[in-house]
Amino acid sequence: MNPKTIASPKVGVGVFVLNIDGRFLLGKRKGSHGHGTWALPGGHLEAGESFEDCAAREVLEETNLKIKDVQYLTVTNDVMVAEGKHYVTVWVAGKMVDAEATPENLEPEKCEVWEWVTWEEVKEYVGRSVTDPNYRALFIPLQNIVAQRPEFAGPNLV
Repeated sequence: MNPKTIASPKVGVGVFVLNIDGRFLLGKRKGSHGHGTWALPGGHLEAGESFEDCAAREVLEETNLKIKDVQYLTVTNDVMVAEGKHYVTVWVAGKMVDAEATPENLEPEKCEVWEWVTWEEVKEYVGRSVTDPNYRALFIPLQNIVAQRPEFAGPNLV
């Protein structure tokens, strides 16, 4: 990899939005890098913003869900050679304020659909063949949790 072809790192925040069953939101990206892959809600950390505030803001902007009890989980180093991008992704988890709320797709130009999944399902997507009907191509940062943090047991909050 030639460092001159990769942009300086940016900080992203990925959010495991947990429902009452311990499942979390996964959305199919469109219209930007990672198009066609599945990712969590999240986005760029703004200057002076905490990880928790970024998580709450991004989730509200993308899904109209309010979250609480946001906790840090892990971090990944995400070099996207094909796109010339480099992110440090901070992963957090938060519980839905309203357990009965349903996610809305407020940014249809960026996301096709939201699904509720488990951590075990996400780990299985990494090993599935593209011909498997249950295959989901994961966004590189999400792939990297599995690859870079094999000890990560999923987004369990107390």
